[in-house]
Amino acid sequence: MYVTASVQEQENNSSTIKSNRTMSNEIFVAFATQKGGIGKSTVTALAANYLHNVKGYNVAVIDCDDPQHSIHGLRERETKLIDESLYFKALACDHFRKVRKNAYPVIKSNSQDALDDADRMLVSEEVKPDIVFFDMPGTLRSDGVVKTLSQMDYIFTPMSADRFVVESTLQFAAMFRDNLMTTGQAKTKGLHLFWTMVDGREKNGLYDLYEDVIAEMGLSVLSTRLPDSKKFRRDLSEERKGVFRSTIFPMDTSLLKGSGIREFSEEIVSIIKPR
Repeated sequence: MYVTASVQEQENNSSTIKSNRTMSNEIFVAFATQKGGIGKSTVTALAANYLHNVKGYNVAVIDCDDPQHSIHGLRERETKLIDESLYFKALACDHFRKVRKNAYPVIKSNSQDALDDADRMLVSEEVKPDIVFFDMPGTLRSDGVVKTLSQMDYIFTPMSADRFVVESTLQFAAMFRDNLMTTGQAKTKGLHLFWTMVDGREKNGLYDLYEDVIAEMGLSVLSTRLPDSKKFRRDLSEERKGVFRSTIFPMDTSLLKGSGIREFSEEIVSIIKPR
């Protein structure tokens, strides 16, 4: 299978695995999957937002999902709206005054340059991040993906209750664990799967059956399941409705309720244990 071949091909090139990353306090966290289109970038942005604006952690995002760069594009659109609107300017000033810090940095990168760009960001930022999130491409075939993933402290992988998605996700997780984590070639402490785009009409028994198989493989699944909801696409807009997906403003509390993002982010924190 191409997942296996991609891991082994990049693994065999030792220069793609080695890194000069030194011991430091920040935690590298990647949201990565072998299957695109299941909300990986959205979840990255939402988790970063909640932890930065609500929980008080300092975070940074390396957007290496080339060529889409969805998170970086969202930041650019929000910045443009703020620059062109007195209302949003005032809203931003009020927000920054309340949280007493700036918006988290979003660095546009790619899977090959992500680690170097992260190092440059860490050197240049006056306020050092506690957590650096990496939004990875939706395929292992992109150059540098395995190299970057091997330097993550933790990897979180989304999946939906579709047989093809589950099979692809499990193959990716098992291959990364068996070829890199257990051999010591990756510094990753934990790889955790999580359910996203969950349809409330689906029976929990389906997920339980999948999780029985996952448990037999020795893989971990987060207890929080993220629903399939239109609110996840509620960006900042000139209509001034409540915002949910943002890289600058906190989520509207009414939209946060029932989204699972609070529980999801808290579960991540309990695993990675940032300072």
